[in-house]
Amino acid sequence: MFDPTAFDNMKVVVEGALYDFDFAGKIVIIDRNDIMNMAKMSRSFDVSFTLPESQVTAMIEIKSNLINLAAELLPDSLSEKHAGCYMKLQFFHHGITDAKPLNNIETILFEIWGRNRKISQSVTVNHPESEINNVHSIELDRLIREDQIEDLVELIDSMVLTLEHLEGYLSKNHFNLN
Repeated sequence: MFDPTAFDNMKVVVEGALYDFDFAGKIVIIDRNDIMNMAKMSRSFDVSFTLPESQVTAMIEIKSNLINLAAELLPDSLSEKHAGCYMKLQFFHHGITDAKPLNNIETILFEIWGRNRKISQSVTVNHPESEINNVHSIELDRLIREDQIEDLVELIDSMVLTLEHLEGYLSKNHFNLN
């Protein structure tokens, strides 16, 4: 048995909280990836989920690289300020290219996540089907440390709230989400 790293501990907390929501019927988990890159000695974990009967999807991603791992395992050689993980939150749907609804969605995201978050939006059109894909990303521009692990459940609560608000906005304004 090995001593779990911050990445391992955060992954277990996030995964457990998400599956609790799934078992309670509040969300539906639709994808899960747990990747170890042996060439770069990095790890990433992500889970995608949606509300029941929703066309908006959320994904939470946790990443850790060699420096993060080394800072934990070799504290004498690196500053402990590098120990931890990075997180990225994304929300996906289809069908919006106009600036006004995208600005409204940005306002929703800032209201939930705060103005101090780095929020970005991208729109891609896949040809020849002309499928429009929207991605709204929230990057936590700092290292998430193990002493913040209890905040991860609140973070998932905010992701579910974001899904509810996005689904409500898109449905109310009759956007074609298919």
